[in-house]
Amino acid sequence: MQLASSCEILHRLFLITELRISPFKLRVIIEKDYEAMSRRAAGIIAKEIRRKPNAVLGLATGSTPLGVYKELIRMHEAENLDFSDVRTFNLDEYYRLRPDHPESYHSFMFKNLFEKINVKPENVSIPDGMAADIGLFCESYEKRIKNVGGIDIQLLGVGRDGHIGFNEPGSSLGSRTRLKTLTEETIRDNARFFDNEGEVPHFAVTMGVGTILDAKKLLMLASGSNKSKAVRDAIEGPVSAQVTASVLQLHPNVFVILDEEAASTLSRSAYYVYVEKMAEKFEAEAGT
Repeated sequence: MQLASSCEILHRLFLITELRISPFKLRVIIEKDYEAMSRRAAGIIAKEIRRKPNAVLGLATGSTPLGVYKELIRMHEAENLDFSDVRTFNLDEYYRLRPDHPESYHSFMFKNLFEKINVKPENVSIPDGMAADIGLFCESYEKRIKNVGGIDIQLLGVGRDGHIGFNEPGSSLGSRTRLKTLTEETIRDNARFFDNEGEVPHFAVTMGVGTILDAKKLLMLASGSNKSKAVRDAIEGPVSAQVTASVLQLHPNVFVILDEEAASTLSRSAYYVYVEKMAEKFEAEAGT
């Protein structure tokens, strides 16, 4: 890790120690099931859009956020949730997979969200896995995020090995958008979306850990018992490049929303439930 990145991480550790004087900065919310988890997460995103109509959303793909997108679509149709001024940036995209490929993340996002809400196509940004110069594209992606004032709320899933985006174990905690080699475990996990494992790309363009940490608010979701170890390592383990989701502990404004199965191995789950009740009481009294 470069010295500058090490200093940045130490600075974040100092900041998080100071910021924890203020309550509820890292909120672990345990919901009964996937549907309740999805509704809670969608509600947080909707609140951000209503507060700031031109909000910048960082979005994720995979099976976990599908329930969130379904609820946002419902809110758009039934409650007039307006995406017309919203800008979006996706976390990642497969390398050398055409945007029109049915398993590209470009196709995923348009099929499962963008085509069903009133977001403007020109306000949608998804990494280009077909870019002729990937290094140059990654630099431009970072600049585009910066030019719109940064990401207001970043939606995240988590891999079984604790990765966020495609920041596989061992990724630099100060990394920026770049081309990343996928682990064999990730390739096996993603094979269910393809006809066979041999069709899964071995590389992806992904926002870096440092890029994710720059978002003003982080919202990580996990569902199912197969994610419980990754959740425990991310929330209750040490901050480590071997579990890139653990960097959420360094961020001053994080929501981790889990179903009961994903929370099943947490050692302090009862405490998290208590703290969330206090947070809800605090917000009700403050009128926020």
